[in-house]
Amino acid sequence: MKDLDTTGINTDALIEDIKALREYTIEREIPLAVKVLRYTYEHIEENDSFLIAIPEDTPLDDDSELDAEVEETEEEATIEIDPVESLKYVISLIKNLDNSMNILDLKYYKKALTEN
Repeated sequence: MKDLDTTGINTDALIEDIKALREYTIEREIPLAVKVLRYTYEHIEENDSFLIAIPEDTPLDDDSELDAEVEETEEEATIEIDPVESLKYVISLIKNLDNSMNILDLKYYKKALTEN
């Protein structure tokens, strides 16, 4: 988080930090976080940025609603994406996996990252 605040999305340092965080989630056996972090650094390697918008605060009941939310947010993403804020949000979700909304948002990111 400190690197993001000071240097923005500096891909070399950032990817190493994300990989280190991923190792921590592997040790803690958190498969969803492991996948999201891998997809995140792969996305940054490909795009030199983080191009996934923060999801809206809409409760989702099932995968079909998640699909609609991803598509809707992707449409909005063409208008405004703050890569640093969105990436900081992904990382903050992993800090509190006891919150069910954080799990839903991580699922959103997983889906969005695999479709891009």
